[in-house]
Amino acid sequence: MPPGPECAPNWDRLFDFALGQDGHFTTKQAADAGYSSQLLIKHTKSGRIIRVMRGVYRVVHFPAGEHEDMTTLWLWADRVGVFSHETALLLHQLSDVLPHQVHLTLPSKWAKRRLRIPKGLVLYYAEVPKRERVDMGAIPVTTVPRTLLDCVAAHVSPELTERAVNQARTRGQIDKNETKFLRARMRAA
Repeated sequence: MPPGPECAPNWDRLFDFALGQDGHFTTKQAADAGYSSQLLIKHTKSGRIIRVMRGVYRVVHFPAGEHEDMTTLWLWADRVGVFSHETALLLHQLSDVLPHQVHLTLPSKWAKRRLRIPKGLVLYYAEVPKRERVDMGAIPVTTVPRTLLDCVAAHVSPELTERAVNQARTRGQIDKNETKFLRARMRAA
């Protein structure tokens, strides 16, 4: 029988979800491991798990992840979002400027959804193919070329974007043609 809400609670299965997500799991993943909402409340009260935000929980004794705050936002977005724009610049270490908000791109069809967006999260809606994503631990991030293109399109500070393009070129993360293309887009913006 496939796992689902009708099966007995399976801590190992729940832990497997948490293992690849900085110790976090969603209500849906918990249900797939046999945990009802009442059982989640029981384990929250006993201190075995904590509720991080609506629909997202964390195993208490799991070691903290490097990007744990972003993991919770990615789980909030049903694991379909990809971190982008200024957040991706920071994650790729192409900027030392800490963005005031976290930038996440969701599929275009999500633009029609009525969402209660967590504080500090900025959403963009676009298709980001797999070839334009990389995994950084538990979270997906736009590739360097896609990140730079997104920043140009979103009119991120030209000075910040130019420094990021120069760093990416110096590190070999973008080639000569990509550099020319980005600089032409920056001039046109």
